[in-house]
Amino acid sequence: MTIHRPGRPGDLPAAELLWARWALVAVLEATTAAESRGVHRTGHWIDAGGLHLDDCGCTWWTLARMGRGRFVLYGEDESSAVKWHEPRVDMLAQGPDWLPHERLRELAGSWELGCVYWYENGAWSRAPYPDDLEDDGLDCGMSRFADRGEVLGLLAGHGRAAQELLEAAEAYRLAPQALDAVVAGAGDGDPDDDRDEPWDLPAMHRALRLAALTAESVPTP
Repeated sequence: MTIHRPGRPGDLPAAELLWARWALVAVLEATTAAESRGVHRTGHWIDAGGLHLDDCGCTWWTLARMGRGRFVLYGEDESSAVKWHEPRVDMLAQGPDWLPHERLRELAGSWELGCVYWYENGAWSRAPYPDDLEDDGLDCGMSRFADRGEVLGLLAGHGRAAQELLEAAEAYRLAPQALDAVVAGAGDGDPDDDRDEPWDLPAMHRALRLAALTAESVPTP
């Protein structure tokens, strides 16, 4: 899937699919040690505020559920020209009232926000951009999840069952037992398992509960 520069709402997969892919990466990366790092956490993770990624330098993003069928995606990549554009771009223009306006205005006011997209009624939207805006950072930030091949690339070091886990996550039928099997398989010497950190099954289970990747666990408003 191609993401234009600047991004267009139609470039993103459905929010439920974006959530599932991102959440699976967060689940597989989860460790108890990382949970304790708070605001200094990097990589991909999930907490009560939603899904996050931060590479500790060039890009950070959050995807949050805002009630059934509603999501907000916001963040920044260093490629974004939005916050530097003159006249200034109002990234919340035409945004619905359920957006986390206070948080987003706080980020924009401190020059930490690169773009905002929101999802409702099965479609993504964003504020209008001026014709001369070159990039909003969406491509560099979200292509890793918009393109399924790139998702599999992110999962490549997590063992031979990664593709099956992705299929289960995308279908919202990822059960804790599937994670148990992956970790057990790693103990048997899976040649595709080249993680930087050892598996942490309790942390993975906690992340999976937050991710709600089974149909019966998807939260309601």
